[in-house]
Amino acid sequence: MHLITLIPGDGIGPEITKAVTDIFAAAQVPVQWEEQNAGQTTFDQSGELIPQTLLDSLEKTRVALKGPITTPVGKGFRSINITLRQKYDLYQNVRPAKTTEGIQSRYTGIDLVLFRENTEGLYSGLEVFDERLGISDSIARITVEGARKICRAAFAYASKHGRKKVTLAHKANILKMAGTIMINACKEAANEFPHIVFEDKIIDNMCMQLVNKPEQFDVVVTTNLFGDILSDLCAGLVGGLGVVSGANIGDDMAIFEAVHGSAPDIAGQGKANPTALLRSALMMLHHIGEHKHADRLEKALELTLQDKDKCTGDLGGKASTTEFAQAIIDNLDK
Repeated sequence: MHLITLIPGDGIGPEITKAVTDIFAAAQVPVQWEEQNAGQTTFDQSGELIPQTLLDSLEKTRVALKGPITTPVGKGFRSINITLRQKYDLYQNVRPAKTTEGIQSRYTGIDLVLFRENTEGLYSGLEVFDERLGISDSIARITVEGARKICRAAFAYASKHGRKKVTLAHKANILKMAGTIMINACKEAANEFPHIVFEDKIIDNMCMQLVNKPEQFDVVVTTNLFGDILSDLCAGLVGGLGVVSGANIGDDMAIFEAVHGSAPDIAGQGKANPTALLRSALMMLHHIGEHKHADRLEKALELTLQDKDKCTGDLGGKASTTEFAQAIIDNLDK
């Protein structure tokens, strides 16, 4: 039995979280949930954005499944996601993007995984504003150690999962020092994994290539800001944020999350699609070694996605969140 921290989040978070936990219960997945929460709802109830009880739970379980969380806007709060990533050095943001039968897309044959550096770059929080001059300076901090860690993680993943190529997206023609650090880090990793092909592309060309011929990419690695942009672009290639998984992984902790927003406008209406959170939960199962359970649930999900009558509205169907989850449960042993 695996003890997992469960963070339902805000908006549609509790609904899609219940769908996933119901599916896990029906499939008899050996997990025990320790529920904690953070975000706008928690702040409204307790005055704490990230309660100490949540941090205590994370430090005990070392694995979490997280729904979409709302950070209050205009009150000086820093993003909860960034706070957790930096506090626990969750330096790998891993975002698979794969075309799936039953999910509408302009493309076929896409099966790539994006590795985004998760703790440095322009998200380091190093900003200075000079009121007198009206100038804001934002520093994109790239460290040699941070670059080495994310590049090696991408190559190690490619090697472990039978992937053949790693592509680095950078802007070394303009950001010469930062770009060179990333290129050198990838070259070091490529020397360690000589059976993996390494290539690099300037970020603007990378965007064009992803739109023109996305099936050419396998594993992609990049810095924090570029990764933030590319990860959503890649999600758009395969059906949108509502159908892709995400993970924040460090050396001794991992938080798996739905990467879409909390959608408060449809909260409580039974319209929410739990696919992204379920797929993130499947990534979590692979992470903790429960591969058979993950594969069984993935098969049931894919069967359900092919039956439009059982899908939620965003997937072209008319089913509610609960009905969609029940359809997945019904497909468990087919």
